[in-house]
Amino acid sequence: MNAAIRAAVRTCVLHDVIPVGIHRGYNGLIHSDVVELDARAVNGITSRGGTILYTARSEEFKTEAGLKAAVSNCKYLGIDGVIAIGGDGTFRGARELAQNGVNTVGIPGTIDNDIGCSHYSIGFDTAANTAIEAIDKLSDTMQSHQRTSVVEVMGRGAGHLAIYVGISCGATSILIPEHPFDFQRDVVEHIREGQYRGKHHHLIIVAEGVGHTNEIAQRIRDELGLETRVTIIGHVQRGGSPSARDRVMATRMGHRAVEELLAGGSNLVVCYRNSQITVLPIDEALEMTKSLDEYMYRVAQEITI
Repeated sequence: MNAAIRAAVRTCVLHDVIPVGIHRGYNGLIHSDVVELDARAVNGITSRGGTILYTARSEEFKTEAGLKAAVSNCKYLGIDGVIAIGGDGTFRGARELAQNGVNTVGIPGTIDNDIGCSHYSIGFDTAANTAIEAIDKLSDTMQSHQRTSVVEVMGRGAGHLAIYVGISCGATSILIPEHPFDFQRDVVEHIREGQYRGKHHHLIIVAEGVGHTNEIAQRIRDELGLETRVTIIGHVQRGGSPSARDRVMATRMGHRAVEELLAGGSNLVVCYRNSQITVLPIDEALEMTKSLDEYMYRVAQEITI
């Protein structure tokens, strides 16, 4: 998010527009928690994870009174346009502002990469690399102790991250919410196939949305008699220095968002589609869903043999 903020701020400065940062998202807009930014204020933030503007959910913004206060503050503070970085909930909030006279542009940001309108959302690559680095270190112990590891990665409703990480780390099995798994077929048989080939350590990747991670590990112990450990990487995946891909993609999206606002655009989402940065109306974007890349899933399944 910081790379997108930096790009937006510096693009504004280039066009003699005064950029301001809104702390804690829509909550900050309701309570006028706003700070003026300049080119110097965003020096060096590209390498930092998270967001210098902080983030927070706002139930108050979902109320009529909260929305009215946010719109009123935009007018009072002279805010001509709002760039909102996040997922579908963030885009719905941006649409509400647009419908009440505040120009808005959304930027997709979620490590699950499950935003339907965009083939890529900022944060995904960094989260994947963080998980891969952790699993690579874990693999040393797995190999030396001939141990099976069940590793849970993030992905509450989508398995994009699990598949990406699983392929990268050579997982024995990858369990995702889009495909209900059969324990015997998808775990036991995969492990046995590996054992037939002389493999003595195994990696099972489980997407967060699948759940039952500890139960899966226990069943492996019970049915196969293997020493098994559970590792839940958790919120470690949400931080750390962003990858080059995330920095560049966020910069491109932040720059495009300002350009759209300067051109009079509103109620839009910046998207990455077919290797291009483009925009879609928020209404259209919110109707779109992202299905699993079935080819990637098939690759993940076939290379485990």
